Parts: sequence; C-alpha cells; structure tokens
Amino acid sequence: MAASELYTKHARVWIPDAEEVWKSAELTKDYKQGDTALHLQLEDGTDLEYKLDPTTKNLPHLRNPDILVGENDLTALSYLHEPAVLHNLKVRFIDSKLIYTYCGIVLVAINPYENLPIYGTDIINAYSGQNMGDMDPHIFAVAEEAYKQMARDERNQSIIVSGESGAGKTVSAKYAMRYFATVSGSASEANVEEKVLASNPIMEAIGNAKTTRNDNSSRFGKYIEIGFDKKYGIIGANMRTYLLEKSRVVFQADEERNYHIFYQLCASAHLPEFKALKLGSADDFHCTNQGRNPVIEGVDDAKEMSTTRNAFTLLGINESYQMGLFQILAAILHLGNVDVKDRDSDSSSIPPNNSHLTTFCDLMGVTYQDMSHWLCHKKIKTASETYIKPIPKFQAINARDALAKHIYAKLFSWIVDNVNKALHSTIKQHSFIGVLDIYGFETFEINSFEQFCINYANEKLQQQFNMHVFKLEQEEYMKEQIPWTLIDFYDNQPCINLIEAKMGVLDLLDEECRMPKGSDDSWAQKLYNTHLKTCPLFEKPRMSNKAFIIQHFADKVEYQCEGFLEKNKDTVNEEQITVLKASKFDLLVELFQDEEKATSPTGAPPGGRTRLSVKPDKTRPGQSSKEHKKTVGLQFRNSLHLLMETLNATTPHYVRCIKPNDLKYPFTFDPKRAVQQLRACGVLETIRISAAGFPSRWTYQEFFSRYRVLMKQKDVLSDKKLTCKNVLEKLVQDQDKYQFGKTKIFFRAGQVAYLEKLRADKLRAACIRIQKTIRCWLVRKKYLRMKSAAITIQRYVRGYQARCLAMFLRRTRAAIIIQKYQRMYVERKRYRPQKAAALIIQCILRAYMARQHYQALLREHKVVILQKNVRGWLARCWYKRTLSAIIHLQCCVRRMRAKRELKKLKIEARSVEHFKKLNIGMENKIMQLQRKIDEQNKENKALSERLSGLEISYSTESERLRTEVTRLRSSEEEGRNNANRVTSLLEELAQLRKELEATRNEKSVIEEWAETYRDEMEQMVTELKDQNNLLKSEKDDLNRLIQEQSQQMAEKMAKALQEETKQLENDLNEERSRYQNLLTEHLRLEERYEDLKEEITLTVHVPKPGHRRTDSTHSSNESECTYNSEFAESEESSRGGEDVTKAALDMSLFLKLQKRVTELEQEKQALQKELDTREEQFQRARARDDEEHKKARGAELEYESLKRQELESENKKLKHDLNEMRKSLAENAGADKATPGSPAYKVLLDQLNASMEELEVRKEEVLILRSQLVSQKEAMQHKETMTDAIMYTEDVKKMKDTGEITQAYMGLKETNRSPKFLRKPVDVNELVNRVRLLESQLQTQRKTHENEVEVLRGELQSVKEENNRQQQLLAQNLQLPPEARIEASLQHEITRLTNENLDLMEQLEKQDKTVRKLKKQLKVFAKKIGELEVGGQVENVSPGQTVDEPIRPVNIPRKEKDFQGMLEYKKEDELKLVKNLILELKPRGVAVNFIPGLPAYILFMCLRHADYINDDQKVRTLLTSTINSIKKILKKRGDDFETVSFWLANTCRFLHCLKQYSGEEAFMKHNTPRQNEHCLSNFDLAEYRQVLSDLAIQIYQQLIKCMENILQPMIVSGMLEHETIQGVSGVKPTGLRKRTSSIADEGTYTLDSILRQLTSFHSTMCQHGTDPELIKQVVKQQFYIIGAVTLNNLLLRKDMCSWSKGMQIRYNVSQLEEWLRDKNLMNCGARETLEPLIQAAQLLQVKKKTDEDAEAICSMCSALTTSQIVKVLNLYTPVNEFEERVSISFIRTIQARLRDRKQTPQLLMDTKLIYPVTFPFNPSSLALETIHIPSSLNLGFLTRV
Repeated sequence: MAASELYTKHARVWIPDAEEVWKSAELTKDYKQGDTALHLQLEDGTDLEYKLDPTTKNLPHLRNPDILVGENDLTALSYLHEPAVLHNLKVRFIDSKLIYTYCGIVLVAINPYENLPIYGTDIINAYSGQNMGDMDPHIFAVAEEAYKQMARDERNQSIIVSGESGAGKTVSAKYAMRYFATVSGSASEANVEEKVLASNPIMEAIGNAKTTRNDNSSRFGKYIEIGFDKKYGIIGANMRTYLLEKSRVVFQADEERNYHIFYQLCASAHLPEFKALKLGSADDFHCTNQGRNPVIEGVDDAKEMSTTRNAFTLLGINESYQMGLFQILAAILHLGNVDVKDRDSDSSSIPPNNSHLTTFCDLMGVTYQDMSHWLCHKKIKTASETYIKPIPKFQAINARDALAKHIYAKLFSWIVDNVNKALHSTIKQHSFIGVLDIYGFETFEINSFEQFCINYANEKLQQQFNMHVFKLEQEEYMKEQIPWTLIDFYDNQPCINLIEAKMGVLDLLDEECRMPKGSDDSWAQKLYNTHLKTCPLFEKPRMSNKAFIIQHFADKVEYQCEGFLEKNKDTVNEEQITVLKASKFDLLVELFQDEEKATSPTGAPPGGRTRLSVKPDKTRPGQSSKEHKKTVGLQFRNSLHLLMETLNATTPHYVRCIKPNDLKYPFTFDPKRAVQQLRACGVLETIRISAAGFPSRWTYQEFFSRYRVLMKQKDVLSDKKLTCKNVLEKLVQDQDKYQFGKTKIFFRAGQVAYLEKLRADKLRAACIRIQKTIRCWLVRKKYLRMKSAAITIQRYVRGYQARCLAMFLRRTRAAIIIQKYQRMYVERKRYRPQKAAALIIQCILRAYMARQHYQALLREHKVVILQKNVRGWLARCWYKRTLSAIIHLQCCVRRMRAKRELKKLKIEARSVEHFKKLNIGMENKIMQLQRKIDEQNKENKALSERLSGLEISYSTESERLRTEVTRLRSSEEEGRNNANRVTSLLEELAQLRKELEATRNEKSVIEEWAETYRDEMEQMVTELKDQNNLLKSEKDDLNRLIQEQSQQMAEKMAKALQEETKQLENDLNEERSRYQNLLTEHLRLEERYEDLKEEITLTVHVPKPGHRRTDSTHSSNESECTYNSEFAESEESSRGGEDVTKAALDMSLFLKLQKRVTELEQEKQALQKELDTREEQFQRARARDDEEHKKARGAELEYESLKRQELESENKKLKHDLNEMRKSLAENAGADKATPGSPAYKVLLDQLNASMEELEVRKEEVLILRSQLVSQKEAMQHKETMTDAIMYTEDVKKMKDTGEITQAYMGLKETNRSPKFLRKPVDVNELVNRVRLLESQLQTQRKTHENEVEVLRGELQSVKEENNRQQQLLAQNLQLPPEARIEASLQHEITRLTNENLDLMEQLEKQDKTVRKLKKQLKVFAKKIGELEVGGQVENVSPGQTVDEPIRPVNIPRKEKDFQGMLEYKKEDELKLVKNLILELKPRGVAVNFIPGLPAYILFMCLRHADYINDDQKVRTLLTSTINSIKKILKKRGDDFETVSFWLANTCRFLHCLKQYSGEEAFMKHNTPRQNEHCLSNFDLAEYRQVLSDLAIQIYQQLIKCMENILQPMIVSGMLEHETIQGVSGVKPTGLRKRTSSIADEGTYTLDSILRQLTSFHSTMCQHGTDPELIKQVVKQQFYIIGAVTLNNLLLRKDMCSWSKGMQIRYNVSQLEEWLRDKNLMNCGARETLEPLIQAAQLLQVKKKTDEDAEAICSMCSALTTSQIVKVLNLYTPVNEFEERVSISFIRTIQARLRDRKQTPQLLMDTKLIYPVTFPFNPSSLALETIHIPSSLNLGFLTRV
C-alpha cells in the first residue's frame, strides 16, 4: 500500500510549529498525487492550507492511532518519528504522571521535580526477578536486567546515565545502586551495602553544587564499579572520577553556589569542635558569596553536614581525619579572602597582618612570611641561573586562586581514594556492574574548555551507543533469519577524529601549550589553517577570530578560545607547593606526598603563571620529564579511552535523563527543551535506526490473536504461522513492507497502523451491523409499546364514555326524585300553617275553660292549706324540741368515739402495718377518694329525699288542717261561741305562717351551703388528682431519665469495650506477628550459624581435644531444648570445634545480631511509650466521663431537691389550709349547736381527714423516691468502677482462643518490655545466652500470666454475674413499693453472702487438696533426697531429677492383659527411634497407608513411658532429639511441600497430645475416662509445649514460603496474562521490550494450574491430618499471596489496566471463590483478602466520567488506598478504539474526594506479609492403647506397655 493512500480525509498529521515544535492537524480533504498543498484543520478548529515543499514533496508525519498513544516503549509506535516520540512522552508525563519510558534499549527518564512514592522497598521487591518488558518502565527494571544478565551470562554490566545538568542523573544512579544493595542480599562483609550507599552523601557534598539549572548538580563525572562475589552479593565498590570543575572553588555565577561542603561548614560554625576554624556566615567569604544566593530552598545545610559526617564515620574515616579535612576546607575559604595590594604596575604585596592569611597559615601549619612572599613572587630558572621575580596584582590573584583550586583538587582525590579503600573488599571480585554518572551534551552562550571536554566525552559515548544499537539490530535480524540490509546511521567518527586524531584539536592544543610563547590566538590560527578547508565539521565564526565551531552529533557548538591554554596547562606555583609540603599538618603533607614533580610543560609562557619542576633526589632522570608533560586534555583523553575500553568490555544499559523545563516546575513539559535533549542524547537516533528497518515486530501467535477478526473461517488453518502468511499476503500487497522471521513477523514503519485501520474498519462495520440490529429491535419494541398504549387508551376512553352515559341516566332519575320530593315539600308547607292556626284556636278556647275551672279549685285549695299549716305547725314544734335533744346527745357520744378512733389511727399510722396499707398504691387511694365522693353524693341525695319528705309531711299536715277547718266549719256554731278562741287561733295561724317562711328560708340556706360545700369538695378532689398526676409524671420522668442514663452508660461502656477489644486484638496480632518474625530471624541465624560451623569444620583438619561441659543443674526448659540443636551435630563429630568456631565467627553475624537487639529495644521502647500514651488517654477519658457524669447527676439532684422542696412547701400549705378550714368549721359548730351533728358536716370532716392522710402518704412516697435515687446513684458509680476495673480483662476474655491468645499476648508484651535487651556490643556466645535468657523469660512470663489470666477470668465472670444481678435488682426495685424493695434488698444480700461463702468453701477445699498433693510430693522428694545423700550422689543430680537407681514405682492401677498406651524403648535405641521415625520416614507412604499423625502418637507414647518410670533425663533427651531431628529434616528437605506439611501436622498433633494428657482441667474436658487415666503423672511439660509451639510456627512459616515459591511463577501468568475467557481482549502492539505473551502457549501457567496446585496443597494437608483451623489459616495466606502479587503487578503494568482485563480478573476471582465453596472454606477469611483485587477489577470496568461515577468509585473502593486508585486510573489504557481514556479532571475529582481518607501512602501490598498463626487446641478421640505400630517403620525394638 502506498504511503500517500493513508492521507485521506480525517487522517491526522503533525506539522511544524514555532511554539509547540509540532502541532496536530486533521485532513479535511483527501490528498491526491500531485497536490501542492494539504487542507488541514487544527485542534482548535482553525482551517489551514499547508504548502508542500516543491522540491522534496515530503508529506507531513502521520499521527499514530490514539490506541498507541502512551505506550511503554516508543518503538511500539507504528509511526516512528520525532513528533510521535515527543507526543508519547508528553502524554505519559503530563496525563499519566509516568516519568519512565522505554525507547528500545534506552530508558528515558524525565525529571518530575517532585518526590514520587515509586522507589520504596516494596517496588524493589516487585521488580526483582521480573523480565524487563513485563513491568512498566523503571530504573529498577534496568538495574534488574543488568543484575540478571550478570548472573546469567557471567559478563560484567554497565549502566550509562547521561543527561543535562538538572535532568536527574545523580538521582537515577543513586536509585540503581540502592537497588543492587537491596536485592543482592550480601552477607559476606558487614554493612557493605550501607557503605556503598554512604558514599553518595560524601560525593555530593564535595562534588555537587547549585547551578541555575539544578540545585544539586554534579560537577564531575564518576564511574562506580559495584563488585559482586560468586553468589552475586555485593562485596565492595570502586569509584573513578572525571574532570572535576575546579574553577567553581573560586568563581560562581549569579544564582549559583560553590560546592555544598563549604556551606555545610559555615552552617555548622557554631559547633564547639569548629570554633578553631574561625568560620562565619557564607556571606563573609569571597569563595561562597559570589552567587549572592547562599541558601537552597528546603535544604538545611547544618543537617546535611551531620549526614556527611555520619557517612565519613561509616566509611571508616575517623574524627581526627574528618577534622583535618574540615580544617583544609576552612583554610581554602580563608585563602579566598586574602587581599592582594598593588605595590606598582609590576609587583604586588600582602599586608603583614592580614587576618585571613594568618588564619590560613595557622590552619595549614605553614609560616606567614613564606606564604605571603610566594603569593606575590615567582621563581624563574634558566640554564645558568635562578632568579625570583615579583608579579603584578592580577597574576598574584590568579596564583592565589590556582593554589585554592589545586588544594581542593588534591583533597577531592584524597577523599575519593579513601572512599575506594573503605569500599575495597578482600574477597576476590567475580563480576561487577558499573554505573556511569556523566555529564550530558552541553551548549551555552559562552562555551570554554570544560564544555569542549564534556562534548568530546559525549561524542565517544554516542559512538559506542550507536554501535551497540546497530549491533543489536543486526543480531535480531540474524536470529530471525531476516535478509540483512545495511542500515544507514549517523557515524560520528569524523568528529572524534577532528578532536583526538593527530593534528586534531587536542593535539594542536597540547603542542601550543609546549610552545614558550604559545597563546590562545596563535592556537586559533593553527586550527583555522589546519581544519577550516579540510574538515566539513569545523567552521569559523564570521564575526570572530578567537572562536571556532564544531558540528557535533547533537548540534553545532561555538567555542571561545580564550582560556583554553591556561585551563589545559592547569598551572600552580611550585614554590607554594613546597611551602605546603613543609607544613606541620600531617594530613596536608599526605595530600601532597604523591605530588607530581612538575605541573606544567617545560618553558614558561608569557605572564609567568607556570612553575618549573622541583626534582627530588630519588627521581630517575627522564621519567618525570615525560610524565609531567601531561596536560589536562591529554589526561582526560587517556581516562576517557580507559572508560571506553571498560564499557566495551561490558554489556551496556542506557538511561537518558530529560529535563522537562528550566524553571523546575513539577510535571511541566516544555516541548522545545525536551526535543533539544532528545536530539542530543541519542533517543531520536535510536528511533531513526529502528525506523530504517522493521521496527514493528509480532510473534505469530500475537498477530493471529490481534488480527483474527480480519480472517475468514476458511483462512484459519491448524498451522498459525501459515495462516498468518496467507492472510498478510492478502492484506498487504507490497511484500517489501514485511518479512517473515523464524518466530516473528517484521513490519516496516506505518504497516501496523494500516493493519490497525483495517481492523478498526472491520470492527466498526460489525459495530454498525450490531447497532442496526439493536436499533431495529429497539424501534420495534417501541412500536409495540406504542400499539399497546393506543389500545389501552382506547379501552379507557370507551370505558369513560360508558361511565358518562350511566351517570346521565342516574342524574335523570335523581332529578325526577328531587322533583317529587320538592312538590311534596311545597304541599306540606301549605298544610302546616293551616293546621297550626286551628290548633291555636283550640288551645285558646280550652285554656280559657281550664282557667275558670282552676280558679274554682284554687279557692278550695287555699282553704285546705290554711288548715294544713296550722296543724303542721303544732306538730313541728313538738318534733323540733324532741329532735334537738336527740342530736345533742348523739353529738356528744360520737365526739367521744371519734377521739378514741383518732388516737387509735395515729398509733396505727406510726406502725409498719400502716405503711403497708398506705403503700398499696396511688390507684387505691384515688379509688378511695372517688368512693368517698360517691358516698357524699349519696348522702346529698338522701338529704334531698329527706327534704322532699318534709315537704310531703307539710302537705299532709295541710290536708289534716284542711279537714280540721272543715271540722271547724261544721262546728261553726261552736266557733261563734268561742270567738275569743278563734282570734287567738288566727294569731297562731299568722305565727305559723312566719315560721313556715323561716323554715323555707333555712331550707334554701342549707341547700346553698350544701351546693357550695359540694363544689369545694369537687375542686379539692380535682386539685388532689392534679397533684397526684404531677407526682406520677415526675416519677415517670425520673424513672425514664434514670433508664436512659443507664442505657447510655451501658452503650458507652459497650462501645468502649468493643473498641478496646478491637485495639487489643490488633495489638495481639502485631505482637504475635513480631514474635513470629523474631522466631524466623532466630531460625535464619541458626541456619547461618550452622552453615558457618560446617564451613569451619571443613577447613579445620585437626580438631583440638576438648570436652563440652553440660550444666547438670540446668533444668529441662525451653532454651536448652531450642538451642541444643545448634550443637548436637558438632558434638557428635568433634568436641573440640568450639574454640575454632568461636575464633572464626563472621563479623556480619555479630553486627546483624547487634542491630537486631537494637531494633528490639527500640520496638520495646516504642511499645512502652504507646502503652503509656494509651493508659494516659484512657485515664483522661475516664476522668472526663466521671466529671460529665458528676455534673449531670449534680444537676439532676439539684432538680430533684428543688422539686422536693416545692412538694414539701405545697404540703405545708395544704395542711395549713385544712387546719384553717377545720378551725372555721369548729367555730361554726360553736355558733350553731345543731350544725356539727348534721350529715354534711360529718361528710366534710371525713373528706378532710382523708385528704390529710393522702398528703402524708405523698410525703412518704417523695422521701422513698429520694432514697431510691440516692441508692441508684451509688449503684451506677459502683457499676462504673467495676467496669473500669475489669475492662482489660474482659477484653482479653472476649478474644478467641482465650487460653493461647492471652498467654501469647501477655508473654510477648512482657518480653517486649523486658529490660534485658542491652545495646552494649557483645560477642556471639553472649548473644546466644541472652537469647536463651530472653526465651526462658518468655516462658516464665507466659506461665505467670496464664495463672493471672485464669484468676482474672474468674473475677471477671463473678463481676459480670454480680453486675447482671445488680441490674435485675434495680429494675425490680423500681417496680416494687418501698417495703417490698427493702425485703428484696435483704433477700438479695443474704443470697450474695451465701454464694460468697460457698465460693470460699470451694476455694478452701481446692487449696486443701493442693496442700495435700504438695505434701505428698514433698515427702516423696524428701525420701529420694535422703536416699541420694546416703549414696553420695547429690552433687550430680539437679532439682526435680532422679538417679538411675531403682526407685519405688508410682502406684498406677493396671488391669490384667490391658495395654496402657505406652511404648518402652532402651536408652541406646533413642537414635534409632529418631532415625527411623523422623529422618528416614517418607511422608507420602505414611499419609496414604497409616493413620494421620502416627509419628506424633508413637513419640508421645514413648514419652509417656519415660514419664511413667519417672526418668527426666530420658524425657529431656527424647524431646530434644525429636525437635532437633525435625529441624534437621526440614533443613534438608525444606523445599518439599509434602515434607513440611507432614511435619507441621505431626508437630501440632504432638503438641495437642502434650496438652490433652497434661492433666490440666482445661484440656481434659473432651477426654474419655480412659484417656484421663493416660495423663502424664510426674512431669510438667508446659515449657516444652511452648518450644513445640515455636517450632510449629517456624514450620508454618517455612510451609508458607514453600507454597509461595511454588505459586509465585503461576500467579501473574494465570491471573493476569492468560485469557481465561478467550477473545475478550486483544494484544496491543509491543516494542523492543517484549512483555510476556498473554496467549497460552505450551508451558504457560493458567488459572487451572493455580486451582490444581491449590487443590494439591489442600488434599496433601488433609491427608496428613492437619487441623481444619490450621488449613483455613494456610488457605487464607495462599489467597492473600495471590491477591497481593496480582494487584502489585496490575499496578505496575500499564498494558494490564483495561476494561477487558478487569473482566478477566473478576472471572478468575469467581473461580477462586467457587474453589473455596467446593472446599467449604468460605468462612476462613480468604475471600476478604481478595477484596482489593476485586475492587481494582471493578474500577477498571465502571464508568469514569461524571461526578456520580466518582462518588460511586469512592464508595466502592474502600479496600484500596488513594494512591492505588489514582494509579489504576492513570494506567487505564484502552485496548480498542471504542474505549475512552480517563480524563485528568476526573482523576483530580477522585483525589479531592479521597483527600480526607486516612490511609498509608504505600502503593504496593506487602507480599512478604505472613498472618500470625494460632494453633487452637484440637483433642484427639483416638485411644492410645488401640494404636498399632506398622512393621514397615522398622520399630521392632519398641515394646507396648
């Protein structure tokens, strides 16, 4: 396909731009052959017509597809040219924050001017062992490649770091050396890695300075060779330096500084040891103040001085030498301040009392007169005479500066030599890796001799680089059997010849320096005459005769000839050197003892700035004259040739550092500066060489996978290579555009882009078809929905119309009914007035007739009334007199009875029974009041009835009087006769009428009084009810408040307990992890120690006779058991090897042990501080809570007190009112004698008495409530106190595996706080003893704390029960009346005392039992001791041991013909037992044929017999031999998973047997009675249980490492690279740094490989009988390793961060979860360890555009850190054109939302993390007596007992 065919519409190209160098544009019209211009549209929308060059007709560069932008390797780009390279670097640097990019074999590093978290130890571990193309570009990847090639090819390596000043060369070299120091793992010499790294601060201090481009610019070149031994561990280093910039000592430009060491000295001038140097501020010295900016922002020179001094000390330069160095440096500063005065035009002088010169002479140990003289004079020798000549001021100043520069150069060389001595190793160097940190190509406005040498060096390096790149290309083509065509590349050999060949620039310069009157001008003329016409690379400037131009490979550079000769000769006055050599300062003399005999060529040039030779006596003639003619240029050329020979003898690796901008802004990219450096450093040349051939290379499998979519089904053959050939021939017609290699297809530049275009078009067509089908389906679905909606609308409309018709019919019918009723209403309305009128007429008529009849009846009635009243009056008079007398008598009697009843009630009120009656409840009182009110109402009704009765009596009396009047009428005659009597009767009648009226008035008054009384009583009852309700509400409020407070306190305490429990669990895990890491370190030291012993044993042929004394008094404890393994083998082989071993111990072991002890002490101090801080915080929080609680309770009590006072005052007021009412009633009673006896008065009195009683009851209830509140307060305080006291113990109790966890936690805590860790240096034996002492203390602390924990548990349980009882009692008491509360409290107290008495009695019985047991043991031991004393063998028996004499056996019940579950063996068979059962046992056979844990059961049965016969020596030796043998077999076969798993299971089973049969009640709960009979009877092996637990921990860690080594190669390939779901993701184009193929080839690990391996692990452990809980912990650790390794690789591989890869990961994780479900392990915590990986996969698949997406991501990725989330988003790379990249604004939104999340800034997960392991007790149900020993174990010497 022709290239012009790619220039179609919408194609994107690069066009040149003055500002951005290259600018992107898009074609708006197809290009046709012959067009003179292109129609373009820029990215900002501007239209442009781009004119083509009419001569060349070159089209602009095509732009790569977006899918290729941001690639790790620039050679992976389809179009390889300058704009593509620049754009790719910019996108990676600005958008993705990636500073490293591959360009073929070159690593391009862009200085970010910001500290990035990508250089930690975790990153180093991630890159260690990885292929270079598998991970993202990094300096560590280059270092790993060099390290790997050194080990694989056994060839020395070099890393060449170059770039401009400020580009980051020194930092890159530093990180490369740090990588080697970390991964080498050297142990051959102490602190070699630290020494190599410590050389960096020294060299930076004396060789780095601030420039306008860089704050820490290296002003010299250096080549560091890091030496390695045969095991590829660092053994030493050597440094070579090149071209130190000496002129900086005496001159600095604006905004620049001198070397850092001078400013560090000035910043430390206040220190006492520097007082004698007479230093001051850097502004006070001429050598440090010329730049006028002595301070670097963010750098503390005083702190840097401390770092420099520490580095000197680490490298072995002692304090005296350091002070000597600082003395010389201070002297240089003072020398720069020496002021030279003009004497005349040809001479100068120095005042006699110049303070700075005096200080200089004092510091250097020379005389003032000699130095001041030779600073202003020079000695000239001729053939016949010698004379001294004064020099003018400017020459004297030059001489002074030359002396300062010379002294500093000598000092610099001396420091470099001593650093090399410190880094030198006595071990023979096997290979080395060199790191070259050298200046890059430089061009300034004024370029002098230094720039010339620098550019000359870069020409040589560029030539070497070009040849290496060309060579690699040639090797690749030959390897793939591609026809080799010569690639034309730039060869800079002519430029090198111009500089270094005969009659070249350097040769003419040296020749001019040898001329007596040579000058810069004459040298320039020679250059013009020699090269101007013969060499096209040499030019003369138009406007200057003192400069020349050289065309370098990077650019043209104009050099100013002024100063070339002076700098090349590097002259210094010889007499000044002579004065310095005569110094009394030893270090100064040492600097100049190797001074060359002369420092300038023969002959002095004009100006006299050279000195003649001073020849010592012992110098051979002719030798010095040749050597002393070496100029600076010649020396530099020779050292450069030596460097090139070294580099050519090594395999080079290239790092090109780029400075992105000159303003040092972080992550700011200046295209102009970047492209300038890319051209200068050879990156574009690499691209050009690659582009000239076949830059794009694909394996056949990758090509098939990527472009499978372009093939038809019939084109796919079984041979994929043939398939690719056939398809490619159809797709690309021009066969010159590709070549078929042996394993790869090679493409010309642009062909991959063309294939990508075809692929994208094919996919786009498929997408269009899919879209068409989906849109059709969507439209049809929409149509069906619309049709359904229309039918529904029609149905509803028709229904609406039908409903409207029905409504019309209903309304019509309703209207008819309304009309009917309306007409009826009108007729009824007319009828009703007529009816009413008729009725009114009838009414009036009938009323008139009735009134007439009424008048007649009324007259008759009045007559009857008169008669009735008269008779009634007479009867009433008699009745009233009689009634008054009776009432008076009743009142007297009732008053007497009432007084007696009142006295009785008062007595009862004071008794307990009365309180019981009163406290029946408020409801009863209210009901009583209501009942009394009802009785009062009844009495009122009775009174009303009585009144009505009186009225009836009056009416009857009136009738009687009426009859009497009738009778009187009948006896009218008789009345006439008694006229006088009638008159009197009439008077009496009037009197009766008056009395009747008075009676009526009295009746009305009584009725009014009764009504008033009833109202007052009702009001009083209402008020009492209100008061009762108020008291009730207050009581309920108080109860609710108390309940809320208790609930809040309970919640607060529960929350505090939960938090403290969680914290203690975390602390426990940390302590357990620290302890297990300590065990791991201890095991490593053991192995190291044994290896050293073996090496020493092999080197020592004649062992010295000797004997190792065993301390017989040392009881069988953990330390002896653990460390006997270190000496067991050496005792068997040679007893005399101890002295030799001790003499030949490696110092590194000692230093690492000392370092470990120091770390342990620091950890102990940190833990102590943390504990103190937490205790202090807890105390403060507790005090604060107490204060708040007191304040709250105080406020409540004040409120209750106020309420109580109000109630009391209200009661007093009511009492007073009642008394007043009673008095008023009494007064009324005195006034009217008849009233007190009335029923109303009696009712009122009863009501008042009841009210008084009710008020007294309320007062008592208030007092009772007050007492309850006080008691409740005391109970709450008691509860808080008890909670605080038991908080920690309760937290400990709540943890899982309480026995072992609390034992381990407290033991570890006490160990870490132990003051036994001393920082004093000790020897190895003492360290071993201290470690023994440490572990013995661990055991003691554990045992002690276990007892304490048991006691605390009991106390905790009792306190919890007491707390529950208190709460229940409080709840019950609140619901009971006061007397019931008192009874309940008494009953509870009696119960509590009874329980305490029972507990005390039980404890007493246990103590009695223990005392009896101890007495019995004491008697036995006393008898044994007596027997031993008689035999004279007491001195050889340790406490607790027995002699070998026959002793009285322990009385153990035994059945006939019944085995006891023991195995007997002889002492001499112990080695055979261990050998057959441990050392030579094959786990596979045992696991398949025998019961799990059989070796553990056999060993325990042997141990039981030793315990049965009470032989402690046999017990100890058996346990020691067992532990040592297990360690030995694990050391020998530690890489075999089956062996490690087998012995982990058996060790745990042995440990469980020791616990199960220990006799302790905690471990005997699940035993059968028969198993309890088999418990150990004589020895307590608790300490050995801890030793076995430690051994199990070591085996577990070894098992994890073994599994990790097996799984590690599978994880990345199976979880990331292999396509489990075929066809989801495609392979993108790759560059020269090929990544591991993601296509499953033969031998490639897949997910099934991982699952099969996990199944193998699981089945093996199950066969070996491993505890289920332990299997869960192992599986959890396995899944953590899988998740951590996968996530770390995902974070470091840009090619893996895509949507399709996220789907693959999620599918793989689901398969792992399915495996867990299949094994019933979902609850083991393994799935949670995969949560970070799951969330990372989800992050790759979710939408990443809007703020809602950002919020969803932040809530979803809770297990990922902020740095991990941002890293994944930055690395997200579309695999297809249809995916979109993540925008920078979205990433910033994520960062802003996650800013408050408190997490560690660590990017990678710790793959070396091992979760702390626990061994829960798992008793066995297997009976020991039923175990049979197979004959295959060869244990026939064992006898069943």
